[in-house]
Parts: sequence; C-alpha cells; structure tokens
Amino acid sequence: MATVVSKEDAHKLVDQLPPNATWDDLMHQIYVRESIEKGLEDSKSGRTKDVSDIRKKYGLSE
Repeated sequence: MATVVSKEDAHKLVDQLPPNATWDDLMHQIYVRESIEKGLEDSKSGRTKDVSDIRKKYGLSE
C-alpha cells in the first residue's frame, strides 16, 4: 500500500536538496525515505528476521 505524503513533508525533502540537484537526486531521496519508512513499519509489525537466521540461510559465519 502506498504511503500518503503531506505536501509539507514533500517540500521539506525538496528544500534539503542542494541548489544543483537533479531529478535523479530527488528520486533517490524519495526512494531512501520510502525504504526507511517501510523498514520501520515492518519492524513495528514484527515482520523482521534475526541476522543469525539470514547468515545461516546463506552459509555465512557469525
């Protein structure tokens, strides 16, 4: 489900960009913010896995 964004939050994001920012810079910032918000929501909802489980799955040592 898409996250609702207030115009105020969108303006803050744009205002934090440097004067010479590109559309790609803006899209990257939007992507990063969305990824962080989704991760926080997953964490709050218990949709996470322990690092040791992931390491075992891929045969990585602790």
